[in-house]
Amino acid sequence: MGGARQGEEGEEGAGSGHDRAGVSELRMTGGPLRCWVMVGTPARVLLAWASLTGAPALPPSWALGHHHARWGFGSEQEVRRIVAGYQERGLPLDAVHLDIDHHDEHQVFTVDQERFPKLPQLAGDLLRDGVRLVSVVNPAVKAAPGNSVHDSGTAEDAFVRDASGRLVEGVVWPGEAVYPDFTHARVRAWWGRLYQERLAAGFSGFWHDMNEPTSFNAFGESTLPRSARHALEGRGGDHREAHNVYALCMARAAYEGLRELVPDERPFLFSRSGWAGIQRYAGTCSGDVATGWPGLRASLSLVLGLGLCGVPYSGPDVGGYDGHPSPELYLRWFQLGAYLPLFRTHASPRAGRREPWEFGAEVLEHARVALVERRRLLPYFMTLAQLARRTGAPYVRPLWWSAPEDRALRDCEDAFLLGDGLLVAPVLDPGGDRRAVQLPRGRWYDTVTERVYEGPGQVLVDAPLSRIPVLARAGAVIPVRGDDGRTVLEVWAPARGRSGGGLVVQDAGDGWDEPEIERYVARWEGRRVVVQREGEDGLSEPSHPVRLRGLTAR
Repeated sequence: MGGARQGEEGEEGAGSGHDRAGVSELRMTGGPLRCWVMVGTPARVLLAWASLTGAPALPPSWALGHHHARWGFGSEQEVRRIVAGYQERGLPLDAVHLDIDHHDEHQVFTVDQERFPKLPQLAGDLLRDGVRLVSVVNPAVKAAPGNSVHDSGTAEDAFVRDASGRLVEGVVWPGEAVYPDFTHARVRAWWGRLYQERLAAGFSGFWHDMNEPTSFNAFGESTLPRSARHALEGRGGDHREAHNVYALCMARAAYEGLRELVPDERPFLFSRSGWAGIQRYAGTCSGDVATGWPGLRASLSLVLGLGLCGVPYSGPDVGGYDGHPSPELYLRWFQLGAYLPLFRTHASPRAGRREPWEFGAEVLEHARVALVERRRLLPYFMTLAQLARRTGAPYVRPLWWSAPEDRALRDCEDAFLLGDGLLVAPVLDPGGDRRAVQLPRGRWYDTVTERVYEGPGQVLVDAPLSRIPVLARAGAVIPVRGDDGRTVLEVWAPARGRSGGGLVVQDAGDGWDEPEIERYVARWEGRRVVVQREGEDGLSEPSHPVRLRGLTAR
């Protein structure tokens, strides 16, 4: 900003400006504008952002697996049928998400006892097979005496009122509804305690939806009216000031409540909405992304953009929310999702099915490969999650992450880096079996064929329907899951005369133990590649088995 001038008396608004050289003008109606300017490499900027807005929450390890969701499972029997379908076909599955159809008349913190009469037993049975239940949680509370959440919230004076003291009512899925004022600490504490009902029902994680907040009423916008008043931590203000932070404060209420209710476990939360700092408590999801090839392309942009905004854990509705994807579109979306932090299929009741076996035998087999590869890469995803918490760096990064001055990389929006070690080039258009990939500087290996490519520059790589191209950086040390479940170091041979390396952070369980960062270096010694661990006492043997790759590459 070249400068700022006070607006003329009696004028209000924003976005006003003049053409005089060296002067810009910004007028605000909501108080002073505070600006922070962070400069440097992307890694340095994200580290500064995390120090300013908060370090990202660390998801439990199971949340880095595959999630299956749908609005419209409808019954315990259908949930069991879907899970059995995964098990019978040998497909990894880590979580099932229940949408509002499992509630009693769509009322938050309730269960439809006719369709889900033994929900805790269902949750226990699934957990024994390694599958967690995740519950949707909406902020709107049905405005009806006798509803326990409404009654306890009324006793707590928890709901948003207007300037005259009347409750603000909107219309959402349960009908006429009132809204907790999450900008008040007392209300957040009340709301956080309500998650005990969800925990007792057997849920392990929580998905916040409709939390912009949404109202179907015609208030001029599909949210609360501007006349709604909020505590705003004691300052007071209307909904224009509270709107953007509403979902952030809801996530804080849930996170802090769960920390009290289950102190030995890391909470799992993700939210459709948020604001700067949402990463302290939750990840995010795409919302209702449209089914179609443009929606697939937008899915990648969403995750890349959120990562650069300090939210490292996010993902789209694989397959799109509202339509009927072709087998090819579904598979390409599924293959992309396998390399994104939140890997979740999801759809509306009107949409087509999203189980891999619903798209034919060929898609099923290719989807199986993607699921198995995701499970193999879980130690790498956990390392990226741990590093994101410590540094703010996203799992998914643009190709220009380490070379922001490279114009060709900056113009590339159809590929990404997964951490420092992998480059993922999804297929985002129909009918393709090859695609161009813009490479950063250095040597890269195709992780399937081990063919070598040299960057910088653009190369043409195979992209058959069975897989999307994934390239490994020469010298990368990537932790993967071995056949016996133990971590293995997959080391891609550095170019001759060069060295490489990587970091590994083991998951110490889903609690709060602080695992150490293991640092590895890979280099040539004569005619062989040596991998060693770096420590305060110098170099030592690796703590994990090593698998060398790329030595026979063409």
